Amino acid sequence: MKIIAKESNGIAIIELQGDVVDVSHTAQVRDKIREFVSKGIKKVIFDLSKVTLMNSLGVGILISALTTMKNNKGELKLSGVTERIKSLLVITRLVTIFETYNSIEEALKSFKS
Repeated sequence: MKIIAKESNGIAIIELQGDVVDVSHTAQVRDKIREFVSKGIKKVIFDLSKVTLMNSLGVGILISALTTMKNNKGELKLSGVTERIKSLLVITRLVTIFETYNSIEEALKSFKS
């Protein structure tokens, strides 16, 4: 898995690429989230459009990130959710917990509403 993180107008955008299936990925994502939180960033978007495979560890990463953001009075949204990931969220009943958007642009706009 590859992580590309950037900030745009006080909103963190974390793009995950490749297979999100390894326990080592948890620490990498956790560190990125903590880095943004320490800078005072309260809004995060995970771009999942380039994720090729996600298993239960990947779902755990998303839940952990969401929990960290909520504990710091922040928000986390998902963009680029593929049909495969969407079905995983439906099966695990997490589709009701995460706000999902088709694109980063839609997710960015949702913070302004």
